[in-house]
Parts: sequence; C-alpha cells; structure tokens
Amino acid sequence: MRRAAVLGHPISHSQSPLLHAAAYEHLGLDIDYRRIDVPLEGLGEFLGGAGSDTGWLGWSVTMPLKSALVAVVARPSARVQALGVLNTVVHRRAEGSEPVLHGENTDVDGIVHALGEAGLHRGSSREELTFGIIGAGATAAAALAAAAELGGTEIRCYARSAQRGAELQAVARALDLRLRILPMAALHTDLRAQGGLLDAVVSTLPPRAADEIAAALSPLTRPVPLLDVAYDPWPSALAASWEAAGGRVVSGLVMLLHQAVKQVELFTSATERPAAGLSAESHAQLVAKMRRSIGL
Repeated sequence: MRRAAVLGHPISHSQSPLLHAAAYEHLGLDIDYRRIDVPLEGLGEFLGGAGSDTGWLGWSVTMPLKSALVAVVARPSARVQALGVLNTVVHRRAEGSEPVLHGENTDVDGIVHALGEAGLHRGSSREELTFGIIGAGATAAAALAAAAELGGTEIRCYARSAQRGAELQAVARALDLRLRILPMAALHTDLRAQGGLLDAVVSTLPPRAADEIAAALSPLTRPVPLLDVAYDPWPSALAASWEAAGGRVVSGLVMLLHQAVKQVELFTSATERPAAGLSAESHAQLVAKMRRSIGL
C-alpha cells in the first residue's frame, strides 16, 4: 500500500486528508493519506520507527516540525535552503535502493496562488512592490519567498518579537530583498500613508492573535489584498475588518488548497498517474475537486 501523511502536533484539525483524498480519487490512485501526531520530541522515534517503513510517497509537514526536518532530508530544495523551513518531504527511490528524502516548501506556492486569487500577480501592479508581513515565524519565511516570486523588493515585517523578526534577515538577504522589522503598531501608520505604502499584506499569525490589529483598523487608502493564513474561525476578525475597511481578502484555506496541489504533484511524480502530467482540463478538475473538499 502506498502511503502519505501529514505530520505535526497538534494534528487533529488538519484538513490535508480531505484535500489529498479528493486528489487521489481524481487520479485513480490507491494512496492511504492520514494524520500522524508527531510532537517535536517524538520526531526521532517516528523516523526510526513508522517513518522508516517502505511505501511512503511523502509527508506534509506542519508545526512544530517545519524547521527540524530540514536537517533530516538529504536533498533540500534551493528554496528550503534559503528559508530554513519546509512543509513537504518527498520519498524517492531508485530500484532496489533506500529512499532519498527530498525537502520542499510548497507554502510559497500556496501564498503566490492565494494572492493571485485576490488580484495580485507579478507585473500586475507597480514596478516595485512593497509587501507587509504580520508575524515572524515559519510561515513568514515562506511569505518572503512568495513576495520575491511576485516581484516584491521591499518587505515590512510587523513583529511581536524583534528578535524573531531579526532572524528573518538572513532569509531576506538570500532572496535579495530589503527587509525592515517594525513593531505591530507601525502597520496602521503604513496603511494610512498617502498613496498607500503597501501592495499586499500576509498575516501569518495564529487564529485570534490578530484581533487587536483588527479592532484598530482604519479605512484603507486603496484596496490592498490581505491573505490571512488563519482560517478557523472564518472570517477572522482581521479579515472582516479588512474587508469593511475597503481591502480585498483571501482565506488561508485558499493557501492550504494551492500548497496541497503542489504537494500532490510532487508525491505522485513517480506513480503511473502523475498529477503534473494531466491535461490542463483534467488538472483544473482536480483542483476544483480539492477546493470543494474543504468547502471553498
């Protein structure tokens, strides 16, 4: 039996099994995808036990394992090397050999496509784009890479911890981005700036952590798109306030969808029905089925 799973702790809330099951049904592949609760202190035990079994196609990775697994994979992508975090491990093996673990970060793809659904595409706005990132954790690193892929040049990170924000500077340098670490309160000043300072904002904070920002939000000077990665409950207080202030909003569920599409392409690359090899029409149907599986 071919297998895949999402690893992390806590994990019971994960909607990844719904997304992957819809994709594998469309592809006609018999792949068992499940949640596996793996706390950080239990990672070694998992890798030496169930994680070493044959039959794995790959793992989706959520907190708190996104940094820890970078040191485990033999072949981290250039993106993972720059960010220092991953969310995908792909098992690849040649005939008769042990699997080689490849690391990727498809959160970047998820953010790029989610902002695209909010109307932001590379080259669709000003020549130099300024991105705002709320928070300074693992998802903020992925947001930096997404900003670079969308043509961003300057990033303004609004961080609760200046130390956590400073840790992103190495990532920004690797991506050739200008990064400023600012206190949370500076977001409101930047949003009120004449002409609109920010071209897009990604909130990487956990659910309800941005409620204070939402309560202080003023009308926006232009319809800046916001991706709020916190999607439960939805709409979040930040999303509701942002839309009321005149901005465009996209849910973190849309990011979750698109990062999972890329994971499915990676996990099925060596199967008899690779998702990346589908016709444009069939691939669009696959994405639509995955979208419906989580109620989008």
